[in-house]
Amino acid sequence: MNPSNIRNFCIIAHVDHGKSTLADRILEKTGAVAAREMREQFLDKMDLERERGITIKAQTVRLNYRSPGGEEYLFNLIDTPGHVDFNYEVSRSLSACEGALLVVDAVQGVEAQTLANAYLAIDSNLELVPVINKMDLPSADADRVRKQIEELGIPAADAILASAKTGRGIVEILEAVVRQVPAPQGDPSAPLRALVFDSWFDNYLGVVVLVRIKDGEVRPGMKIRFCSTGRDYDVVKLGVFEPRPREIDSLKTGEVGFVTANIKSVHETKIGDTMTDAQRPTAQPLPGFKEVKPMVFAGFYPVESVQYEPLKVALEKLRLNDASFTFEPETSQALGFGFRCGFLGLLHMEIIRERLEREFNLSLVTTAPTVAYRVKTIRGEWLTVDNPQKLPPEQETAEMEEPYIRAQVHVPSEYVGNIIGLCTERRGIQTRMDYLTPERVLLAYELPFSEVLFDFFDRLKSITKGYASFDYEFLEWRPADLVRLNILVNGDPVDALSVILHREKAVYRGREIAAKLRGVIHRQMYDVAIQAAIGGRVIARENVKALRKNVTAKCYGGDITRKRKLLEKQKEGKKKMKQVGTVELPPEAFLTVLKVN
Repeated sequence: MNPSNIRNFCIIAHVDHGKSTLADRILEKTGAVAAREMREQFLDKMDLERERGITIKAQTVRLNYRSPGGEEYLFNLIDTPGHVDFNYEVSRSLSACEGALLVVDAVQGVEAQTLANAYLAIDSNLELVPVINKMDLPSADADRVRKQIEELGIPAADAILASAKTGRGIVEILEAVVRQVPAPQGDPSAPLRALVFDSWFDNYLGVVVLVRIKDGEVRPGMKIRFCSTGRDYDVVKLGVFEPRPREIDSLKTGEVGFVTANIKSVHETKIGDTMTDAQRPTAQPLPGFKEVKPMVFAGFYPVESVQYEPLKVALEKLRLNDASFTFEPETSQALGFGFRCGFLGLLHMEIIRERLEREFNLSLVTTAPTVAYRVKTIRGEWLTVDNPQKLPPEQETAEMEEPYIRAQVHVPSEYVGNIIGLCTERRGIQTRMDYLTPERVLLAYELPFSEVLFDFFDRLKSITKGYASFDYEFLEWRPADLVRLNILVNGDPVDALSVILHREKAVYRGREIAAKLRGVIHRQMYDVAIQAAIGGRVIARENVKALRKNVTAKCYGGDITRKRKLLEKQKEGKKKMKQVGTVELPPEAFLTVLKVN
């Protein structure tokens, strides 16, 4: 195919604005999928993606399009995730394109991730084609949405009015891609330069690498090199998705396809890396590559100890398909053997946990998620602490830093006061407040990332009746006065309930956790003390009252000393029982840390 007739583009939108449905209609219109094979969200492979209505893993498909004028075109469509947790994957997918369809809901209008993804596309020098979707709804307001898009600095006078559900405007969208999206540029005779924008593990082929060829050409049998690792491999197979895989003889400048080369681990193929010819390597790798690092950490423990090995196998299998997910073994006095896992964000953590429970039939206890902190010891060493148990004692700590994020909240104007109150309560610093329209406001805040982990999103949705949309990106590390809050049950610390938090919030959080635990810990034959402590100082206490057995019930009459003797004997027994007895914490006790108000 002549490079001038190739168009590489993606679809970007806020969650639930019709991105995957629009991809379905494009597949139908170009004849890539027969009507009998068609199903909703065709490019979304996982059950979780279908249930939640979100795209978790980027997908690519090659389409053949014949314009009404009879000209043949080759389209490479990349369906990207919309959620902020997969922001880096989105940015690399955008780098593989020359244009993007910016899809905006005709009812909801511009929302947080519309804004974030639009700016990512502009930073990548992409040509944007605005599409106003869901025009079949009675409350659709194209003029209002067109005005909102123009306020982002994107011309929207010619925005295409479409309905992915009914098929309206699909031909106009395809023609706009032909007219507005530029053909790929590159030098076919230059050394091979290919952008790696996705990879996954296949049981039969090893690691499958999804690439966009910027310069040169790749063929089977060629020796390739990945610039970040410096490792060489022999290409075994090349192919494209149409949408089912088809093997081809070569991938040339401007094309998108997959490469297999007997690669054993996805950690050897990093997203954003440059693939080049090992015999004639490029002097200049493609810009923008960075290592993806986990931001949120939590412990996964099997409810039954016999599931430890199956959990380890399951984590290894998931890691084969997701290089951004990390885990290492850890031990808890309360929960036994488990794993400390690292995730890109809270949604990433939720998806991994659900896949472990569904696909591998595991029952898990999850500890409270935490972020990574940086700690400087009195000896001048900097440590990264992602587990409260690894935090050095206060007397050995010289300085502590926590990660801050830049957050954007799009909200109807009547809820602005609620959002300001919530962000102020979470130690947020307001940087912007723009009235995009009289009814819609954009609030920008700098927030400690740890404050977003604890039910922030649930509170945000509840105080705005579900109308707010939230987006964030990592900003920087800042000094903070942090402490470790320990929870003790009967004087024994429960390490799985420990949390790192700001000193001024420690007393309130300690009281709330102790009060919640009192409601879930089962009563024993003796009093159970629940304490919250910072170092050696107890800041909150609750008691679970003992069950009382009536040992004097068998006494009917007689001297009072007989009853006293029985009660004293019971008192001694309870004292001895308290010394040797242990309190088993139910699984719901570990959720209390997540559900404090």
